[in-house]
Amino acid sequence: MVAPLMEETEKGKSALINNAKPKIEEEEEEQQVVKVWSWGAGTDGQLGTGRLHDELSPQLLNLSSLSSVSMLACGGAHVLALTSPSSVIDQFHRRESVFMGEGQFWSVRPRGDGRRLLGHGDYRSHCSPVKVSSFVNKNVDQIACGMRHSLVLLKDCLGNQVYGFGSGKRGQLGVSKDRIRSVSLPQVTIGLHDIEIVGISANGDRSAALSAEGHLYTWGRGFNSTSDVNCPQSLPSSLSFSQAALGWNHVLVLTGDGEVFMLGGSHHGMLSDPERVSSTRPLSVALEKVSNLDGVKVIQIAAGAEHSAVVTENRAIMTWGWGEHGQLGLGNTCDQIHPKVVNLGDEFQNRDTQLEVFCGSGFTYAISRHCLPSQT
Repeated sequence: MVAPLMEETEKGKSALINNAKPKIEEEEEEQQVVKVWSWGAGTDGQLGTGRLHDELSPQLLNLSSLSSVSMLACGGAHVLALTSPSSVIDQFHRRESVFMGEGQFWSVRPRGDGRRLLGHGDYRSHCSPVKVSSFVNKNVDQIACGMRHSLVLLKDCLGNQVYGFGSGKRGQLGVSKDRIRSVSLPQVTIGLHDIEIVGISANGDRSAALSAEGHLYTWGRGFNSTSDVNCPQSLPSSLSFSQAALGWNHVLVLTGDGEVFMLGGSHHGMLSDPERVSSTRPLSVALEKVSNLDGVKVIQIAAGAEHSAVVTENRAIMTWGWGEHGQLGLGNTCDQIHPKVVNLGDEFQNRDTQLEVFCGSGFTYAISRHCLPSQT
């Protein structure tokens, strides 16, 4: 689970994306009509519909608090929404959450196995957000939440950009070459010295980072039958990536040409054949191009627990993978091996409409932004 993760720059770089996107800078006079849809697992209230059940098709949300939403982060059974310009955060559901606003970092976890996960250096649990003191007076650019660990990316801090804390049993913190059980205070992730990191992601017991040069680094639990990795390991590939999205058992990556590739994912029709992946073969061998997207240019990617979504240049959302809770938005609970188009209506034919998709654990959100003509 992730929080702010993709930000396009003037040079065409973009940060890592897994179920979230940072605030879009808007011109003062520009007005937008924002619409938000959700679908999939909803028994914990994470869809924001006011109903505690799954939805098999996209549901248009009628929530005034979402009229100015600029960013979503979808977790295991909760969603965070950041609104602008006041940076007000709305939370659906009540479980482990991580908050960011105006470059500051807050964390909260009510009860359970929250020991050492919150970055406060103690074993206390908190029912309301508490500022993580390690990042006071530091410019936090992005945050990401795994199942039991968190990552933080600082701005303008080359060499000490990425920090990890929480559970480290599978190497997902990347703070030591040796396996460690947990870290109660944020520590610098090793192996990224002199590398400019533009995006981070976490999901399950895995972590990932994307460099400004387009290289993907992963650490933590191994994919398929590969061994766990205790510090960042570069994916050996000749491709340059502009985005990446981390799921429980797979990683999606997007090239500058709009092509989508995937690493891992042997469950629920996630395209990869587990027989082709072994601990003795390099990761690049398992990097496969997502089928049924030939001739389609993709501009955004997102990954949930075991399902995936993309937004195409023609403003269409396509989903595939695990479908048990209706998270694919196709009106059924079937798994899908290949990407299928989600029906959100005909309004996206307008070139002034922007579309984004976000994936959580068994559920999906979509946001559309339609720019209104200037009144001046």
